[in-house]
Amino acid sequence: MTIDEKIEHLQASAMEQARAESQDLLDAHRASLEKLFNTHKEELARLNDNRIKAETIKARQELNQSAAKAQLKMKRKSSRLQQDLKNRLFKEVQDLLSDYMQTEAYDDYLIRCIQEARRFADGQPLTIYINPSDEHKKSDLQDATGVLLTVSAEDFMGGIRAVIRERNILIDHSFKTALAEEYDKFMFQGGEFLA
Repeated sequence: MTIDEKIEHLQASAMEQARAESQDLLDAHRASLEKLFNTHKEELARLNDNRIKAETIKARQELNQSAAKAQLKMKRKSSRLQQDLKNRLFKEVQDLLSDYMQTEAYDDYLIRCIQEARRFADGQPLTIYINPSDEHKKSDLQDATGVLLTVSAEDFMGGIRAVIRERNILIDHSFKTALAEEYDKFMFQGGEFLA
């Protein structure tokens, strides 16, 4: 082999080795870049999943908040409507009581209440009050029951009130008290109201 051939052979051999090393470096660099790319892709997918979960939770919370506000608004509206109906109902009851107070049945009711209070007092001193609107019935009621009656200074919408001072007892058969008690405990029964 001549020197030129040796140089050519050495050069070819060196080039081949350089190409092989270059290819190895390229393969290693490509593998490193692919690994980095896959890691980056996985990180983006994870971040995307987390963002979607966070947005889903936020949307669900906003929906729940909106539903709660709507439900509260509906309950308030229902409550106002029920209160209005309750007030109208009890106004109608007051009107019916006013009509009832013009009947003989009301006079009989007063007589029964007066007699019941006298029996309860069992001979002890007793003051029986009638409503100011019933003042014109006072003498007829006294004649029917044999009990001295006092016209109250306070309007209690009808009925009677009796006081047994020795026993510190108030017998209250007034319409005002009965109506107030019924008003306080009255509630609409049944299903949910939907507007």
